[in-house]
Amino acid sequence: MKFSRFQPTLLAALIAAGMSSAVMATESAEPATAKAPYSPYADLDFPTRPLFGDTHVHTSFSMDAGAFGARLGPVDAYRFGKGEQVISSTGQPAKLSRPLDFMVVADHSDGFGFFPTLMSGDPDLLATPQGRKWYDLIKGGKGGEAAIDIITSFGQNKLPKGFPFPGTPAYSSAWAQVIKAAEDANEPGRFTAIIGYEWTSNEKGNNLHRNILFREGGDKAIKVEPYTTLPPTGSGNPEDLWKWMDMAEKETGSRVLAIAHNGNLSNGRMFPTTEAFGKKLDKEYVETRAKREKIYEVTQIKGDGETYPSLSPTDEFANFERLDAGNLDLTVAKSQDMLQYEYARQALRNGLKLEQELGTNPYKFGMIGSTDSHTALATAEENNFFGKASNMEPNPKRVSKDFFRNFTTKIFIKEWQLSSSGYAGVWAKENTRAAIFDALERRETYGTTGPRMTVRFFGGWDFTPADATAEVPARVGYAKGVPMGGELNKAPAGKAPTFLVAAMKDPIGANLDRIQIIKGWLDAKGETHEKIYDVSWSDAQTRIPGKDGKVPAVGNTVDVANASWTNTIGASDLITQWSDPEFDPKQSAFYYARVLEIPTPRWTAYDAKYYNEKVEKDVTMVLQERAYTSPIWYTP
Repeated sequence: MKFSRFQPTLLAALIAAGMSSAVMATESAEPATAKAPYSPYADLDFPTRPLFGDTHVHTSFSMDAGAFGARLGPVDAYRFGKGEQVISSTGQPAKLSRPLDFMVVADHSDGFGFFPTLMSGDPDLLATPQGRKWYDLIKGGKGGEAAIDIITSFGQNKLPKGFPFPGTPAYSSAWAQVIKAAEDANEPGRFTAIIGYEWTSNEKGNNLHRNILFREGGDKAIKVEPYTTLPPTGSGNPEDLWKWMDMAEKETGSRVLAIAHNGNLSNGRMFPTTEAFGKKLDKEYVETRAKREKIYEVTQIKGDGETYPSLSPTDEFANFERLDAGNLDLTVAKSQDMLQYEYARQALRNGLKLEQELGTNPYKFGMIGSTDSHTALATAEENNFFGKASNMEPNPKRVSKDFFRNFTTKIFIKEWQLSSSGYAGVWAKENTRAAIFDALERRETYGTTGPRMTVRFFGGWDFTPADATAEVPARVGYAKGVPMGGELNKAPAGKAPTFLVAAMKDPIGANLDRIQIIKGWLDAKGETHEKIYDVSWSDAQTRIPGKDGKVPAVGNTVDVANASWTNTIGASDLITQWSDPEFDPKQSAFYYARVLEIPTPRWTAYDAKYYNEKVEKDVTMVLQERAYTSPIWYTP
């Protein structure tokens, strides 16, 4: 292990000058003969700090959010994201610890604006038996019963007259209101409101959802309406969505990006390797998916999607925030054979194999986190978690209540199993729509489970231990290598890839335990493998790796009863240079960094303390928050 702690000046450099991604290394490097400026921060042409945001927030404009009690709309969501205090749908004051830098209100395109239409007393809807029933149930305080009936009717495509289908005045009005809310909230340089929506494919209850983001403003986004899964014009097939994206770019003049999420609820359909929707994967499929889906939402409220214990049996941190009972509507239980097509790390591995077979890697994606909040509140901190939906906002019994139960299959999810996660970290040069969108497309991103830790990751061929003590590490990173999301090829003779990786704790959060680099590769027989390397950790002088190479646990200061911890263990910052000791230049590979915090109380512990409630023994009360960088790929 090669380990170096930041000097005090380097901590400031990490924040002020960054250590990460934006432009290619050669663009910011000084000519060999030129004398560098006196100021180490002069002429830097790369991002100087990460921007934190949420690309996945639902409001009352989403049918399911409204059915479960959300009454806050897009305007409220943006106010909250910008740091204002709002009153939640259940009447509770809510505020973020710090404003976010950007946000996407991503309401479902199916049934877009249905609840505002229903609750306004729309005469066409109320003239139907279904509409009147739902309206009366909700007004009578039986929103949960109404929600189940609405979702059932939607799944059976038995929708009443007046339902907002694309092309109807109600649908067009809802889309225009979402765009206006984003335009009004957008403040370039301070807060970015990206226009978007969620396409919600749920074929046979299997989650294949994608969030759709527009690069440009409302004057262009308004030229099209969101794509739905509803017949006759919509479809639940991602290939049809990609065709819509081609059309939308031509019609609007704005680039469009798709972000998939929750493969863990797809029951083996998110990352196919042989066929999808009854059609064998071909060259067109892998090329189009690689073009359209350059980012994956790896962690969020409905579970962490990095990896799974049985897929990564040597990974001691794989058993994290699992939500694995079944598919989205719990109509089919989870089985072992589904798992390898659901998790990001295995998809990255399978992508290497598909590249060998079909010429393109469809799973060469970067990683982010976001919430998927259905409350209009983008809360991802454990002590400030307002739940998945408004019926799960803070209350004395939510740790013990069901979140969802399928009475036919008898499969259920408890509310305590949902995660307070996550946020997207984006290395963009400026806080604007174009810069953030471009950084997402370049995969210069990382996902966190909630904390706003700073993480940098570079790969190249010539990093040395001395680079980890450079006054401006990012300048070295760009000059010698590529940032997270980048690619390496044509290995110089006799050289292995080297990496420069650094992390700094959330200023108001927990200390760091360690940095790991996860490697995946394809061997000569066409089989994939993975290995986890501890490359930098706190208290390195006393935490000596064992014979198995594993670093001892960092310890645990959590007082569960009082929902507290202390930063008396761990490190405020870590940085190191690392070289792959088992590199084979003939083998395709990927590398990404995972940063772990010391143990801290989970949201369930904060609830138990606040409400003085006892919880069942199986409830998780402590966790190690983490961040995942986008990979760096090596292709021979």
